Amino acid sequence: MTSTENEQQITQVIHRLDLIKVELVRLRATLLPEEELTPEEKRELEKSRKDVEEGRCISLEDLLDELG
Repeated sequence: MTSTENEQQITQVIHRLDLIKVELVRLRATLLPEEELTPEEKRELEKSRKDVEEGRCISLEDLLDELG
């Protein structure tokens, strides 16, 4: 098998994976419709976003190190 054939096969696999990803997103939207946030949840979400923007957050690696 030549490298061109391998590249074509890889491209086909990537294309198929993209199609699967789109279908999974559609399925998720169907099975798990998004719920409306309560006013309190919206405030908490906005506060969390501001905390991240201002650098008041912890990386996943640091959190895992801290928790052991």
